[in-house]
Amino acid sequence: MKRDGDGMKKMLLAGIACFLMSCEFSWAETPTFSETDWPWWRGAGRQGHAVGDQDPPTQWSDSDDGTRNIIWKTPLPDRGHGSPILLGDRVYLQVADKARNSQLLVCLNRDSGELVWEAVVHEGEFDTVDQREPNTRASWASCTPATDGERVFVNFYSNKAVYTSAVSLDGELLWQQKLCRYQIHQGYGSSPTVYDDLVIASADNKAGGQVVAMDRVTGNVVWRHQRPKEPNYPSPVVLSVAGKDQLVLTGCDLVTSLDPKTGTVNWEIEGATTECVTTTVTDGKHVFTSGGYPQSHISAVVADGSGEIAWEVGTRVYVPSMLHQDGNLFMTLDAGVAMCVDCETGETKWKSRLGGDFTSSPVLVNERIYAVNEEGTCFIFAADSESFELIAENKLGDSVMATPAISGGRIYLRVGVQEGDQRQEYLYCIGE
Repeated sequence: MKRDGDGMKKMLLAGIACFLMSCEFSWAETPTFSETDWPWWRGAGRQGHAVGDQDPPTQWSDSDDGTRNIIWKTPLPDRGHGSPILLGDRVYLQVADKARNSQLLVCLNRDSGELVWEAVVHEGEFDTVDQREPNTRASWASCTPATDGERVFVNFYSNKAVYTSAVSLDGELLWQQKLCRYQIHQGYGSSPTVYDDLVIASADNKAGGQVVAMDRVTGNVVWRHQRPKEPNYPSPVVLSVAGKDQLVLTGCDLVTSLDPKTGTVNWEIEGATTECVTTTVTDGKHVFTSGGYPQSHISAVVADGSGEIAWEVGTRVYVPSMLHQDGNLFMTLDAGVAMCVDCETGETKWKSRLGGDFTSSPVLVNERIYAVNEEGTCFIFAADSESFELIAENKLGDSVMATPAISGGRIYLRVGVQEGDQRQEYLYCIGE
């Protein structure tokens, strides 16, 4: 009996589909986002630049005398120093709630600030270091989530190890992957990044760190790269530099470039100090590394694998990440000084005292830089290489450790407010 050709084709395709469904393949495509999304640490371009034609406020307040340009503020449980991310009409951020012994991913409505859901990622008593808390600039939720548009990825230290977890957009825990055992020194705050069909996370520490690339859909490990036994804190970042995508890591006394798809080492040199925190930026030719222990430094490493360090200076930019714009590096030093440095020479073009200490990283929006110090004062100054120009200064709350996300003309800022003898944390939405 002769079989119908179309029927045979359908049967064959159905069989192939069943086989593929039984395999642990990932069919995730490279995610794309709208200009109003802020999908991971330092924004879609991974460099701290807000995208699109937007004009966020330069003036705001929230005090007993009244509010200005505050669209909403939402109280958060306990504490966290990670930044929010934005996807569609939702805001996501990580929280550590000691009262419930829980580490959470929280989802808020972007228009109203109302809680949509919260997902418990880990439960159990929080750890201590020799019967003390980690560095006061750390928290048990210091990482920023990342999204591929279909799920949200979070890093947490829990039970003496670091894990990356995937949560659905409805708050369901999808998978969890252990990166490695982790020995707390100052804390943990490295954020995941998304590249093609991978989510990549790192966990440098004195017990021996790992950089791990996982399938975004299944959580299966695609590759691992062993790191030295040193304490170190940067987030891995994929940069388009020297003609190709490179996964760049700094610290542990090294500057390292990996192929983000395979984990193969492109090049590695001694060009950074032991402990770094900042996320590397690029001008397309160099990667700029900075750190603060045991040496303070900024260096420009030529990223073509030649091993050349174009210049190095002893400036301390330990925690706040830098910005690149038009051949210049703009930065806020930990000690409260703004600076502009020439990318080619390392020459300081100008510097000006802002005040306070800085942990939060600056964000560039339409030729303006927004930089918030630890006391909650936001300095807005021009991204001008010729001279320092302060545009505005605003105070909100009593403590800020997280970097703002700026999108759609609005600023999303995590703020601690001292209310009597209690510290209450809020997520603010600032806009006109």
